[in-house]
Amino acid sequence: MDQCVTVERELEKVLHKFSGYGQLCERGLEELIDYTGGLKHEILQSHGQDAELSGTLSLVLTQCCKRIKDTVQKLASDHKDIHSSVSRVGKAIDKNFDSDISSVGIDGCWQADSQRLLNEVMVEHFFRQGMLDVAEELCQESGLSVDPSQKEPFVELNRILEALKVRVLRPALEWAVSNREMLIAQNSSLEFKLHRLYFISLLMGGTTNQREALQYAKNFQPFALNHQKDIQVLMGSLVYLRQGIENSPYVHLLDANQWADICDIFTRDACALLGLSVESPLSVRWSSHQTCPWSGRFLQMRTVLKGTQWRADRQHF
Repeated sequence: MDQCVTVERELEKVLHKFSGYGQLCERGLEELIDYTGGLKHEILQSHGQDAELSGTLSLVLTQCCKRIKDTVQKLASDHKDIHSSVSRVGKAIDKNFDSDISSVGIDGCWQADSQRLLNEVMVEHFFRQGMLDVAEELCQESGLSVDPSQKEPFVELNRILEALKVRVLRPALEWAVSNREMLIAQNSSLEFKLHRLYFISLLMGGTTNQREALQYAKNFQPFALNHQKDIQVLMGSLVYLRQGIENSPYVHLLDANQWADICDIFTRDACALLGLSVESPLSVRWSSHQTCPWSGRFLQMRTVLKGTQWRADRQHF
């Protein structure tokens, strides 16, 4: 991680210079435009468009040209300095990271069987992310054959998740109702929480939705045994429809975080239903590499054990 911090520090210097250079360039050009525009206006008012230039006016124009030239040279010089800063970023990368990645790979990882497994993991990851076009392109380029039935569940789950992100509950509710028995078997509260959110959305409409909310409350009946207190709270909130839930003791029902929570719950329970982990194997592997503070040290140890850096690195172990 120290190497990343070093490179990031150099990169921040470059970005800071870019920002400063942009402001300096903009300010300098605006001043030149104002100066030359004012000079042009003054010349036209004093001498007219076809009048000959006097010696004094020629001197003023010469000074104007010199000012323009100096400004351009200053901007060019500053721009050249930025180029040297960018090159320092490249040098920092070369200094802190080994370009030889042969020690990172595992022997045989690029053989046919291992390559096929890697492609399958990547395709599954793209399916999970809803990047169907990318997954299909990878299948074509790698010659990997994927059963359409393997893709369909991910297509449906991503469609439902996208709807939940914009607070559209109907697709998720339809999916939960159709899979009610399996969700109950795994002690999932997903369907109840979806009905709860839909009921809350009706409450936000005030007295206009009172009749519809009362009618919709019948959907809570199958969950009365396990969620009695939650249902009582929802029913109690109906008393405050006239003054608005946001002005009542039930304002916590409008917490926006519950929409993010329902996305996580749906992802977890849907993946469990399909026999999948919540995160793709590729995401898990990448996250473990990013969060493990010893990953760089392990690679270094491997190199040492191969006998390539024993003398230089022995003191660190």
